Amino acid sequence: MSSLTLPEQFRSPASSLRAADYPGLDEWREKTIGQHPQWAQHPDFTRCIEELSTVPPLVFAGEMDRLRDRLAQVANGEAFFLQGGDCAETFAGATADKISGRVRTLLQMAVVLTYGASMPVVKMGRMAGQFSKPRSSNEETRDGVTLPSFRGEMVNGFDFTEESRAHDPNRMLQGYHTSSATLNLIRAFTQGGFADLRRMHQWNMGFAANPAYARYESMAREIDHAVKFMAACGADFDALRTTEFFAGHEALLLDYERALTRIDSRTDLPYGTSAHFLWIGERTRDLDGAHVDLLSRLRNPIGVKLGPGTTGEDALRLIDTLDPDREPGRLTFITRMGAKNIREKLPPVIKAVQEAGAKPVWVTDPMHGNTVSLPSGYKTRRFDNVMDEVRGFFEVHRELGSFPGGIHVEMTGDDVAECLGGADPVDESAFAERYETLCDPRLNHMQSLEIAFLVAEYLSSQD
Repeated sequence: MSSLTLPEQFRSPASSLRAADYPGLDEWREKTIGQHPQWAQHPDFTRCIEELSTVPPLVFAGEMDRLRDRLAQVANGEAFFLQGGDCAETFAGATADKISGRVRTLLQMAVVLTYGASMPVVKMGRMAGQFSKPRSSNEETRDGVTLPSFRGEMVNGFDFTEESRAHDPNRMLQGYHTSSATLNLIRAFTQGGFADLRRMHQWNMGFAANPAYARYESMAREIDHAVKFMAACGADFDALRTTEFFAGHEALLLDYERALTRIDSRTDLPYGTSAHFLWIGERTRDLDGAHVDLLSRLRNPIGVKLGPGTTGEDALRLIDTLDPDREPGRLTFITRMGAKNIREKLPPVIKAVQEAGAKPVWVTDPMHGNTVSLPSGYKTRRFDNVMDEVRGFFEVHRELGSFPGGIHVEMTGDDVAECLGGADPVDESAFAERYETLCDPRLNHMQSLEIAFLVAEYLSSQD
């Protein structure tokens, strides 16, 4: 059964306990709320929240429990966690072609990892909810005009006008419905034959030929031979026809996350039903802040981004708050320290966690710590730096005897030019025509596959 299929237990009557009555779920409102939109005084705010509080859940508690089991395998070194998708999704980008391109690329990356490392891969899209972004400044000034910063399409618009940049709660409703449509399409792709491993050659259709493409095709032929051999031996291929695929995003907009909190009818416990996996960003992981408070009360698997300023004590306090029972698969640490910092800053954090006997999932985000601004005004990432942070992540974990459990990347299935370098190099001259992101630069299809091959090599050498 797909991770996006309605489990049997949810076909029974819902719990009589409402989220509004559950103790503690609204204590976050009394705490500091970082990166919070200014829309509470909007005339439509109350109506939007009330509507979100009654719409059907986007995902279900049983699916989140299954994801927690899968992540427990990752924490034990028995599987690998792959997460990727847009920096900030757009409403206009929720088309069949755009979504299928991202899903195809993630499926290809997962096949590379599974085949190269002989290890199951937990697949998750940074999709169906990644419509908001934290910003370093509340305002942006152009030609003497100052307006609110763009915070993602669930908050305001990208166009630099007063009307567009106003924080509008109606955008949360649009985000909900766009997420629903995205998840429906993912269900179709992952359960309707698109993800059948025997069609993996077709996943390359529509992508431009390049060195990573050729390497993938060579590996696909090897898998074809293996599958044909197994078929001749009478093997059952049911497991090849479909795949589990989860969805996750940064839980930045607490008004949205709280409105979509539901009480599970089996356990009377609260789950955030906007996504299977929710994470807290580097800018909002204040232990005394609202984001940590709300997510500590939800039963979802939870992630936390850790930047280069993170100490071992910080990590232990986050564990005590978000995972006090040390539940396998509950907590994932996503490190985003930058290529120049990873080998120095990560070891003391891991050592402190090891000494405390905790076992979170360790994931690398090699993107956010390597962002640079060019004189031309473009933000980019150099592919060599991204690759170096991945290498450093594996080197540190190998030295300390811990398991490098996953990778979290901003990527797209499109042939964009946003990150410099790669085997078929992208240079700055290509930005004028192929730079499409509204926020941070993403890996294109070829660069994403290159990363997957590198990670597969490191995983295979762990044995």
